[in-house]
Amino acid sequence: MKHVVVLGKGILAVKVAQWLFESSEYQLDCVVPNFPESTNMPSLRTWAEEHGVPFVATGKTEDIPGIQDASVVGDLAISVTYDKIIKPWFIAKYSKVVNIHNGPLPHYRGVNPINWSLKNAEKQHGVTMHEITPGIDDGPVISEVLFPVNPEVDEVIDVYERSLHFGWKLFKETMPRLWEIVPMKQDESQARYYSKQDFPKLGDRSYFTRKESREKLNLL
Repeated sequence: MKHVVVLGKGILAVKVAQWLFESSEYQLDCVVPNFPESTNMPSLRTWAEEHGVPFVATGKTEDIPGIQDASVVGDLAISVTYDKIIKPWFIAKYSKVVNIHNGPLPHYRGVNPINWSLKNAEKQHGVTMHEITPGIDDGPVISEVLFPVNPEVDEVIDVYERSLHFGWKLFKETMPRLWEIVPMKQDESQARYYSKQDFPKLGDRSYFTRKESREKLNLL
């Protein structure tokens, strides 16, 4: 049985944790919820409490029980919208560290990939499962799903909800083959990266809806 931890937040993180919790192939050792957790989405910490799964209240990987022991290694860590940079020492602790990223890679690395996709008037978006490396969203791609979007009609919330649906589907389809798939290196010539410093450039795509963005940014 392979040992696994889940890092992150929201309904997809809860679904991933539940799948692993019920799996006969994995032992869910603990979860690391973002701290503080968002109040407008399902709580990974609450799920852990209800299911008797250990959780790290600080939201820090270095506080995972026993992780500082040099002899402790794990099989798999899965990040689902985890809000901290995963350090090389943690990556080295696991056979595989995977991220479920709400954007197609390498085109939308970094934060707010859905917002930027709509800002850039893309006609399709996607979700990617990739290996985590010391860089940001630049690890080899394990699997990816693309789906159509309409930037004239779709709000960020619409594509976000679609990403949750396709991300869950992608996870379920990938996990049975995870250890057999040979990850594909990303094409650096196609890479785009957006950081928190780029946020002011999003304008009316800054938040879940254009109306909310205009109100918060006084763009009315």
